[in-house]
Amino acid sequence: MGEKHVGVAGGRVSSPRSVAIIGPFASGKTTLLEALLARTGAIGRQGSVDAKSSLGDSSDEARDHAMSVEANIATCTYKGDHFTFIDCPGSVEFLHEGNSVLNGVDIAVVVAEPDEKKTAALQLILKSLEQRNIPHVLFLNKIDKATGSVRAMLQALQPASSLPMVLRQIPIWENGVATGFIDLALERAFVYQDGKPSKTIEIPDDERGREVEARYAMMEMLADHDDVLMEQLLEDESPENEIIFDDLVQEMQRGEICPVFIGSAIKGNGIRRLLKALRHDAPDVADTRKRLGLGEDEAVLQVLKTYHTSHGGKLSVARLFGGSLKEGALLYDSHGEEYRPSGLFEMFGLQPKKITEAAAGDLVALGKLDNIETGMTLGVGAKPKETFFVPDSPDPVLSKGIKATERKDEVRLSTALSKLVDEDPSLSITQIQSTGETVMEGQGEMHLRVALEKLTGRYGLSVKSFEPRIPYKETIRGKTELRGRHKKQSGGHGQFGDVVLAIQPMPRGEGHSFNDTITGGVVPKQYIPSVGEGVKEALEKGPLGFPVVDVAVTLKDGSYHSVDSSDQAFRMAGILAMRDGLKECKPVLLEPIDKVVVACPSETTARINAIVSGRRGQILGFDARDDWDGWDEVEAMIPESELSDLIVELRSATAGVATFSRNFDHLAELSGKAADKVIESATAPA
Repeated sequence: MGEKHVGVAGGRVSSPRSVAIIGPFASGKTTLLEALLARTGAIGRQGSVDAKSSLGDSSDEARDHAMSVEANIATCTYKGDHFTFIDCPGSVEFLHEGNSVLNGVDIAVVVAEPDEKKTAALQLILKSLEQRNIPHVLFLNKIDKATGSVRAMLQALQPASSLPMVLRQIPIWENGVATGFIDLALERAFVYQDGKPSKTIEIPDDERGREVEARYAMMEMLADHDDVLMEQLLEDESPENEIIFDDLVQEMQRGEICPVFIGSAIKGNGIRRLLKALRHDAPDVADTRKRLGLGEDEAVLQVLKTYHTSHGGKLSVARLFGGSLKEGALLYDSHGEEYRPSGLFEMFGLQPKKITEAAAGDLVALGKLDNIETGMTLGVGAKPKETFFVPDSPDPVLSKGIKATERKDEVRLSTALSKLVDEDPSLSITQIQSTGETVMEGQGEMHLRVALEKLTGRYGLSVKSFEPRIPYKETIRGKTELRGRHKKQSGGHGQFGDVVLAIQPMPRGEGHSFNDTITGGVVPKQYIPSVGEGVKEALEKGPLGFPVVDVAVTLKDGSYHSVDSSDQAFRMAGILAMRDGLKECKPVLLEPIDKVVVACPSETTARINAIVSGRRGQILGFDARDDWDGWDEVEAMIPESELSDLIVELRSATAGVATFSRNFDHLAELSGKAADKVIESATAPA
């Protein structure tokens, strides 16, 4: 595989290119992948997402929901150049899939619809590319359904990008329908033909004025980064086309502009022009190495994605950034640990194809590297000198308790959950010791639903999901002094322990304390720790049914029996005194309060404030989100019990783009009917 991908094509040194296809949900990314593969001959005919015949989205979960739920990878060749396309999910709940693979791409094609309602969703995508300085172009899809001026559409979408969007093509309109386009750099017109390459025509006379105006606007934007071009424009000189093309390529690769192409993926319009642009304009692996700060001769692999297949076991998909990789080669992680993959594969959808060698720039799958995780850097034949930046997984925004329907499946469930997290680091599994629950946390309702479907569909497990318990606590408002006596006689040695405990509240957040003021040995010193153990045990479940916090207990008096007293007897005496004493101390329920920060588009902030207030939230204030034009951050204190489905309501109010982070802040008293309901639920028989 290696050497055949590197050569000279049209005077250019060519190497394998890795291209991310990324964009908002339902913008047509998977359809674009189909169109690209059909035009390169990688597939015989273009499949359809709706007909469930596409190469991408071929998993059961993706087809059931008609949406991408994980990255889809396909390799192809176009005019002698080798490309690997990675189709990334667009839903905000699966965006981390795209973030994980972006380290391995040379360029991204951002697919967008001519719909200003999608501007905020587009901004999420573009921000991730801009923050990592990844060159990208915009493919304005569904041009066949567009109405009005494309430049007006682009003006509406421009707030999503911190880089100027530079229109490279304008449509040719006929009775309100886009029938072709004019390439502003080439100064040529093309007419779409069903099932065939576009046909070159003369620029229509009635389009000439619009073309001249749009081309000049394009050159003005390029001239912002090219003084020579600016001077030519000021002097009314016509620059050579070569200068225009050079500026388009260099300014895109330097991250100064975002060129915009138009077309229709479902009809195959504008696809070959996009392919030609990728072939001529996309950086190669050497350029990407420089952007990432890698040494020129360093043969390293970056693991971008993990799959667990039903037949081939674990596959680690990685990009090779230098040298070559032969089947059976030894790999090393950053700690010097040695690994030998069981095989080397090229990916085409979910079908790995065995190969024997890979060249710099290739995307490969490595077989059965059990201890290798997504995001790791591997050196070929030696420990890697540098490791890649790996974005943190986003904070979880929704959680579900999960358990096997049958106890015999608990071990299998644990293994399956481990594989799910290995494939998707934005999913997390936590064992809650206080409740004994297994809790799955993720990025939203669909994210967790797909995870549950994988457990049943891929791993044949029957599972139940439920709302995790809220970690309520209780404390006391009053104080008391009470005797606890444990006395039992049942033949032989009896049991005797007698204590007097003073119980009183402590300031919120102090926990609990145990001290003694025993004098004269009324409770022998060796038994005092046992009394403390009894106190601690009694605090695990108070009179309301929850752990008790912020309580000070003092052992003040007691008595003992020289024969029948024991550690166990004094432990029981402590428990008895506490159980009766806590009931007299005006117990009160405490609920956890989280500090929550909601990120949302500014035009939705008022709605977000209303949602927060409706969930018993205390709004602390809001401010502009750092480095995010048109976004706010709302800070609030919200009871944890109100957070279970908060993300569903937030996203409904923000066209699917809001998110939030949360951290426990404090415990607050809960009284009245709300407290009664919680206590009733806790004490109800299981």
